[in-house]
Amino acid sequence: MAEGPKQQMPARRKARKRALDVLFEADLRDQPPVEVLAGYLQRIERPHPEHLGYAVGLVEGVAAHLDRIDELIASYTEGWTLDRMPVVDRNLARIAVYELLYVDEIDDAVAISEAVELARQMSTDDSPRFLNGVLGRIAEYATR
Repeated sequence: MAEGPKQQMPARRKARKRALDVLFEADLRDQPPVEVLAGYLQRIERPHPEHLGYAVGLVEGVAAHLDRIDELIASYTEGWTLDRMPVVDRNLARIAVYELLYVDEIDDAVAISEAVELARQMSTDDSPRFLNGVLGRIAEYATR
């Protein structure tokens, strides 16, 4: 699916933002992401937007591989524990690492740049550079 520059926000970015919303809420409430997702889907007006399927896939994929994803993030964030990371950054990193490792049709550079762009919009001033560095190192590991 081509994501043209005339769109306000590309469909996959909208999907990542929705996945981030669900993962953020699950993280804050200390609930399983798939439970929060079920409630989230009930609240969304029908017909569901086209990009929702990709968002659901991201949440389910992150949830299914959470231990491995968190292990990788923790090992590549020098001097930071997952708990010290801002909640937004932690969950953007989870989405991007899931895409890096498990979603073949997404280029590594796209997964990283999307996480960095969402961090620029939604997190701290230092977050884009921080995520870019961590995700870049994980992408190098993943391509070995």
